[in-house]
Amino acid sequence: MKISVERFLDDGDTTLSLVKVDNKFLCFGLEDPFREEKVHGQTRIPEGEYRVRVRTHGSFHVRYSQDKRFKAKHKGMLEVLDVPNFKHILIHVGNSNLDTKGCLLVGMGTSLDSMKISNSTKAYKLLYKTVIQSALADDLTITYYDMEGM
Repeated sequence: MKISVERFLDDGDTTLSLVKVDNKFLCFGLEDPFREEKVHGQTRIPEGEYRVRVRTHGSFHVRYSQDKRFKAKHKGMLEVLDVPNFKHILIHVGNSNLDTKGCLLVGMGTSLDSMKISNSTKAYKLLYKTVIQSALADDLTITYYDMEGM
């Protein structure tokens, strides 16, 4: 199974994208902006294809395991692996660049004026339900495409 993140707008503070699973649009994405020089927790990961695994440790895993919104279905966090000079890149809920710290946030709606996403919990649950079995089977990849200038 394959997640694709098609980045379409970067305003210097926030990057917005379309998130697809096996070429079918699922939701919107939000990340930190592109930076020539990496700033820890404030830079999106480079364009490319990466493996995704299920991470069963760390503070996000503990929080989501105990959160009533997720705990019934939570098997671990979706973590993007083998990104040069980055670690602990997760897919999780949030609405603005203040929530991301280099991770991918997902939402059902987006506002180009405010550069935020909305209904993040709903989008996360939908994405998680769609890909979790592939991630558990070590058969999930994510590809980031920089399309802002196209």
